[in-house]
Amino acid sequence: MSKTPSFSRRSFLRRAALLAAAPAIVPASARLAQAAPAPSERITMAAIGIGGRGTYDLRWFHRNPDVEFVAVCDVRRDRREAAKALVDEQNGNSDCAAYRDLREMLERDDIDAVLIATSDRWHSLASIMAMRAGKDVYSEKPLGMNIGETMVLAETAKETGRVFQVGTQRRSEANFVYIVELARKGYLGQLHTLTAHIVHGFAPHRWLPAQPEPPKEELDWDLFLGPVPWHPYNRDYVDHRHAHADFWAGGLHEWGAHTFDLCQFANDTALTGPTRFVFPGNETSEGLLVEYPSGVNLTMTAGGFPGTCGVRFEGDEGTAMCADGNVPEVSPVSLLGEREALLGSYVEHTGRSLDHVRDFLDCVKSRRDPVASAEIARRAHDICHVGAICMALKRDVVWDPETSSFPGDDEANGMRTRANRAPYVF
Repeated sequence: MSKTPSFSRRSFLRRAALLAAAPAIVPASARLAQAAPAPSERITMAAIGIGGRGTYDLRWFHRNPDVEFVAVCDVRRDRREAAKALVDEQNGNSDCAAYRDLREMLERDDIDAVLIATSDRWHSLASIMAMRAGKDVYSEKPLGMNIGETMVLAETAKETGRVFQVGTQRRSEANFVYIVELARKGYLGQLHTLTAHIVHGFAPHRWLPAQPEPPKEELDWDLFLGPVPWHPYNRDYVDHRHAHADFWAGGLHEWGAHTFDLCQFANDTALTGPTRFVFPGNETSEGLLVEYPSGVNLTMTAGGFPGTCGVRFEGDEGTAMCADGNVPEVSPVSLLGEREALLGSYVEHTGRSLDHVRDFLDCVKSRRDPVASAEIARRAHDICHVGAICMALKRDVVWDPETSSFPGDDEANGMRTRANRAPYVF
């Protein structure tokens, strides 16, 4: 397999333009018109959990001619059938296999990598199972529901040598990379304040009345629940996962998985983290303050940005801000003139694509770590988890990123993980 290519600035600009368009199905006839990759260059893939986001990701992967999906898996028959139809249309045949149980699919030895786009509670466990089965993994965020899960996931990636990328795609998007590079290269001076866009709130633990379970082939309820505590079937758990704590990680994780990661990237702390979380005195996480040993502060807000998943970096010589769908705002404005050079330099010196999926695929071939590797991702997710613990305890907490613990705080340490429901254990 070839090594990850290094792109010129002109090549970068072409790729950046492609990212402006939403992923679309590439008909089999069009794919055949492209230069077919050699068998040794082809990456055979499977997909697990293909709802709305999973379908988007599947289309994104399909833009790459060296990818071939051979199997899909979902506990819901309607989604299995829809995903199989999408893959069959892409491949120009009807050969895609559809599975209800991911364990059966992962036994196949002809699958190189898997896309995991389940709901939150399955991300860590499915990723760990896939890596232990010898598959590389691209998983949607959040990485896991608690600190313990993400630690085991990162350890599994290291132990198995599998390539793992979490779907925090803004780490590979041109506008965000540009302002990160402004911060990292000193254009903003000494950083002092990072601001991360978040979603308010946390779901309650709700126990709904039992309803008749659908047939297993329609919806495998036991597999749907997976590692979370047993709940009698109720359709509301399926249709409104954000309303239930066992099915949704929470507001900090929803956008913080992206925005905290970008702040870590800009602050050159991607492999460590902050050490103190200051309770904001409310129920929403608005104004939650995170302190780094260097004196840099990270603040969290649900407002103040023109689009979703915004971040702002402030230094003693300038500021930079970006949110989805918006042109970056920088001060001094002369820094806009550095955009092309900074992005071109980033692509040239890192050899990375400004396409998150392509970066993963290149790393599957080269065997180097992706831009959002398991260890980098779990450090950013620690901010989500520790922030949630701070909010639950309604007090400040001190965090040690080196030991992944709360020094001398038994109450907080007891909230780092919880036991999974058998047999869905690590």
